[in-house]
Amino acid sequence: MAGYRQIGIREKALSINLDPRIYGSFAEIGAGQEVSANFFAAGGASGTIAVTTSAYDMKISDSVYGASNRYVAEPRLMTMLDKEYHNLESKLKHRAKESMFFSFANTVEVLNYYKTNKGHGWIGLRFQLDPESPPNDCVLHVIMHDNDSLMQQKALGRIGVNLIYGLYHYHQDPELFINSLLDGLGHGRIEIDMLRLAGPDFEHVDNRLLSMQLVKNGLTDAAMFGPDGNVLQASQALYKKNILMLRGRFRPLTHVNLDMLKMGLKEFRKEEDIEVDRIQILFELTLKDLSAEGKIDEKDFLDRVDIIGSLGYTVMISNYQKYYTLVANLSDSVRNRKLGVILGVDNLRQIFDDKYYDLLKGRLLEAFGILFGRNVKLYVYPSLGEDGEMKTIDNIEFEDKSIYNLLQYLKDNQKIEEIQCSNKDILNIFSDQVVQMIKDGQDGWEYMVPSIVANRIKENNLFGCKDIPVTT
Repeated sequence: MAGYRQIGIREKALSINLDPRIYGSFAEIGAGQEVSANFFAAGGASGTIAVTTSAYDMKISDSVYGASNRYVAEPRLMTMLDKEYHNLESKLKHRAKESMFFSFANTVEVLNYYKTNKGHGWIGLRFQLDPESPPNDCVLHVIMHDNDSLMQQKALGRIGVNLIYGLYHYHQDPELFINSLLDGLGHGRIEIDMLRLAGPDFEHVDNRLLSMQLVKNGLTDAAMFGPDGNVLQASQALYKKNILMLRGRFRPLTHVNLDMLKMGLKEFRKEEDIEVDRIQILFELTLKDLSAEGKIDEKDFLDRVDIIGSLGYTVMISNYQKYYTLVANLSDSVRNRKLGVILGVDNLRQIFDDKYYDLLKGRLLEAFGILFGRNVKLYVYPSLGEDGEMKTIDNIEFEDKSIYNLLQYLKDNQKIEEIQCSNKDILNIFSDQVVQMIKDGQDGWEYMVPSIVANRIKENNLFGCKDIPVTT
């Protein structure tokens, strides 16, 4: 990023137009041909644009790309890229030796006349970095926050130019590429909540780290990836799902974490308003818990994600330090389906602390309106006090005695439920203690974590572990 000069949209488009090697097509559906329009307006577009198309009518779109049930979706975008890039390769063979072909595509839903929808879309580029080389793919999902459809269209046009320019000029520096995507756009106009790079020129790129960069650099508040490491777009991955979420540091994941999940899931499955076969378990890490002295240890982050993924779970990283902001975001994705949040009793005390909401005018009551005004339920797991006694909802202590009435109200209305611990002995396990024992070479930490986690730590020398034989 040192010495980086932000380049204007017109300058970027003209630079691409004047590069005789870059040549391709544009297929844009849903928001006007805003991206290609920038290249036409810059001048010299004949040096870049082979063809532009915009199959707005669904019947026309189906005749070109095949029938579809969802038009603003990733599968539709990939079909468009396949079709358009194949057309270029098959019809422009005479240019193949000197040209780097690309096909840009988007399928977008902008704000409608009545403003009853949410502007979003899928954007993709299939492109070569050398003539006659296999192509690469870049796919991203954007959410448009402008409260005017014309402004959303203009923002989309700018991000499309930034995408094409960035992939040809900043592809060797993924963080610079990511930050350049919002050049020429004011803060908060567009959110990029999913980005994926693939292809022979990007085999070294870990898309999970790109997801982390999106969150770290403020392009989105949350990013997701599955057990296989593939990045996910939240609203698509969570579509019509009932989410059961456990947030924590998971450094490392211990028997306590899995028992919280086990006991929370047991109660969540009993809820009348969920479909058991549509439950999505989500492990959530806040960026705050990935930072040390203001810096993020990327290897440490990936180590934790790999461990969670090895157990078959989906991971979310977010900027949401407050539970109510996290719940509000997830609720938008699941559209009023049941959302369960598993937390420890000590975290519950923090949630009920009015000082936790000093940035809200309505403080605790405003936050609770957001948190509990949705189809949300908290499952509260016990902890062990210094005196060895179990701490639960029933004996939790608050300085403000009026809080007890609010807590009872939420319990009576099935918004908060206590869950049990299956084995009181594991409540003595603390992740910081496990890491310290690993660093000090002490025996016994292996019994504090699941065996698959212990073996992962040993195999990869995680958290300061030094060459300990793997248990078979």
